[in-house]
Formats: sequence, C-alpha cells, structure tokens
Amino acid sequence: MDGEDENHEASLAVEVDSLVKRYGELVAVDGLSLTIPRGQVLGLLGPNGSGKTTTISCILQLLTYDKGSIRVFGEPMTPTSYGLKRRIGVVPQDVAVFDELTVAENVNAFCALYVRDRAERRRLVAEAIAFVGLEKFVRFKPKKLSGGLLRRLNIACGIAHGPDLIFLDEPTVAVDPQSRGAILEGIKRLNERGATVIYTSHYMEEVEQLCDRIVIMDRGRQVASGTSDELKAMIGTGERIRVEVVDPAPLGEEALEGLRRLEHVRTAAYLDGEVLIECSPRGSQPHRCHEGAGCRGGDLRPGDLRAPDPQRRLPGDHRAGPARRGGLRC
Repeated sequence: MDGEDENHEASLAVEVDSLVKRYGELVAVDGLSLTIPRGQVLGLLGPNGSGKTTTISCILQLLTYDKGSIRVFGEPMTPTSYGLKRRIGVVPQDVAVFDELTVAENVNAFCALYVRDRAERRRLVAEAIAFVGLEKFVRFKPKKLSGGLLRRLNIACGIAHGPDLIFLDEPTVAVDPQSRGAILEGIKRLNERGATVIYTSHYMEEVEQLCDRIVIMDRGRQVASGTSDELKAMIGTGERIRVEVVDPAPLGEEALEGLRRLEHVRTAAYLDGEVLIECSPRGSQPHRCHEGAGCRGGDLRPGDLRAPDPQRRLPGDHRAGPARRGGLRC
C-alpha cells in the first residue's frame, strides 16, 4: 500500500488538503481540497472575491495559511522549498514587468532568477519571446506596448525558465479578442509541451476552451468540480430554442409529441404562436426541431444555443439568472 501511495503522490503536480486562510473574521479560503494530476490544465472559475488568487498565493507560499497542507510534485511545499519553486512559473493578474527595461531585457531579468548559464539563458529568452510572438518588439519598452502585447510580455517573463507547473491568474483581463485568442493558443501549446497549468478566470468560455477539468469556487469553497460536460449535466436547464410559427393555425398536439420524441428534447410547448423547446446540454438540433415543429420552408436563423453558464446555476450560487435563449424563425 505504501508503494501505491507513493506512486499516487508522484503522479500529482499539486495536492491541497483542507486549506483554510483567514483575514481576521473573513474566511477567504474555507477548507478547500484539490488534487491536480501532472499534465492537466485545471481551471479555477469563480467571481471576484471567491478565493482563487488567495488559493494560488497559499500554494506558492506567498501567504501563510491557518490550516491544511500543500504538496507540489509529491513534496511538502514550504517558503524555503527553492528546488520546487524553480520548477514553477507564475503569471500574475497584474502585469509585473520593469518599465525601464526593454522586452528582451525584461524576459532576461526574470529568466536570470532561475538560470545562471548565460548561453542557456539567451536560448530560453529567445524561445520565450518567439513563443508569445514578440520578436518584432524586443527593443520596445513596456509603455510602448498595447494592452494585449503587454500581457504577452507578462506571460513570457513567467515561462522563460521552462517551468513544469504554471499558474496563470486571469491573464486575459482587458485585452482585445485577437490578443486573447493568441494567449489562449499559447497556453494550449505550453500544456502540449508537458506543463501542468492552473488557470484562473471568471470567463466560462475560456476555461471551457482550455481546461481538462474545472473547479468552481465561491466564498472560498469548492462549489463544483468536473469536466465542462459534467458541470453542464448538473444544471437543471440546458439549451432553450424558440421557434416562431408563421402559420396562423395553432400547432397541434401531434406535432408537439413528435418534437418531444426527438433525442435530447426534454419538453416542448406551444404558446402564443411560438414553440418553446428545452433540450439537454449540447443536445439541441435546431434543424430537426424546426422540422419537428411542422415548419416547411421559411427563414431559419439560429441564435445563441449554448448552455447557460454553469457558474450561475450550480448549488451554492445565489446569483442564478435565466438560461440564455436561442431563436429560430420559420
């Protein structure tokens, strides 16, 4: 059994057990437990103030905590675990670079904290700059970079030394869609190279795109955990489709029964010239619903058919809102 336990610990990048962090009477992290296998991309999702950044700071030993234990790569993580810290890269939420240094000088300065050999460091710095697509800006100082390019520099500084474990704390805040897409693609490539990634965000679409597993936090606690599909299965409502029927004749019960028999359709009802169809998550088939409603020809315009944000509808979250609705006109 001891050998099995050792193998299990060796397969984990991070293990957090019953973590508690208080600021006076405020409980910022309340008994949180996490296990993150090596090579996984874990998304920490939650609203501002849910405890995501505090959890990361505790794992990195940047904050002391009141209770619990933390292990990284099978070893206890302490403030003096310098060997472990060399294997970790951190990209903070707030951009942390030197304004007086150029892009290349910034990346070199951070890489030098871990790598002493100059030739090796030059190679790593060049790779990091190329990785984030800043080759044309190596002589620029941060003040001359756009918000998206500045975020890319922030990432390059955190990954230049080739870490095995990378923490990214909301790295796409306030960047344009093109830069956000480049950042997300870069994170995928880091994982493909073998890095374990912990990614915090309050954007469901980002963690859904990136992460193997998602942990939703609220008020310092874990509200839910699983893959994107598993979380959506916990939600009471999946997609909702609205079909506007142009024919003035009311839709008959036979047509509604045909809709209800379609795979993934939960309910179908006719009200005031519209058919309201509720489907299981990712189970909607707009054209089949269109045909099942008895619509022949007409204008079919699919709208937003995605499932609602699980963060809004899971137990423990009291900010629940209505599901998004898609629209079909026939």
